[in-house]
Amino acid sequence: MFDAPGPRFRRRVFWVSVVSALVLAGLVALGLRQFASGGQLDPVRWRPYLTWPVWRYLLGGLWSTVVAACATGVLAMVGGLLLALRPNRFTRAYAEVMRTVPVLLLVYVMLFVLPSFGVNLPLFWKLVVPLALSHAASYAVIFRAGVDSVDPGQREAGLSLGMPDGAVTRFVVLPQAVRHMTPLLVTQAVSLLKDTSLGYVVSYTELLFNGRVLANYNGLLIQTFIVVAFIYLVVNLALSRLAHRLEAGRARTAR
Repeated sequence: MFDAPGPRFRRRVFWVSVVSALVLAGLVALGLRQFASGGQLDPVRWRPYLTWPVWRYLLGGLWSTVVAACATGVLAMVGGLLLALRPNRFTRAYAEVMRTVPVLLLVYVMLFVLPSFGVNLPLFWKLVVPLALSHAASYAVIFRAGVDSVDPGQREAGLSLGMPDGAVTRFVVLPQAVRHMTPLLVTQAVSLLKDTSLGYVVSYTELLFNGRVLANYNGLLIQTFIVVAFIYLVVNLALSRLAHRLEAGRARTAR
């Protein structure tokens, strides 16, 4: 799709990367200096985060985050698969609309609008359902791209053997499409995991909600949210690394 970058372009990218790294390092150093001048780096302020009770509380929130993310992922993938396999005006319109509507707005609808019509779900589902409705549109695009990436000859070969169209899709096209789109599915899981932080809106005890409660309890707002951000960073970097490994493995298999 594009030519390999030449020596001049690689040098330009190198120097842009160096300058960007220096600017980022300068911003980090400035932030640390500000924290130090305000006493935010004093060891006494960080000592509570070396104790197991604090980590147990935060990891409990992380577990709730993972549970919500897994439930959302299952529902969103099922919905996305149905949307992708039944392309029509409605499914296309749904995918376009849901990809543009903010997830927070859907959460507010679930929290304030539906109860006025007698639909009052538990806190867990007030978070999971809006996220699933939103991410189903993104998964539909991924599934559609995965199906389109399969050689049309594979479908034609299955049909020529007398297999029904549905069986060809399930047993011939989808298994190959899944291998193509697995890295994208993992990458989408990173976005989904971050969106579970909206659980604080419905008072679902996920990681960010527990961090807010802990910060209100011990008065260490900056330290608490730095630790919470670090936990999110570790988990999402692990998922991103998995996606890169899967993509590399798929590229080696394609050769």
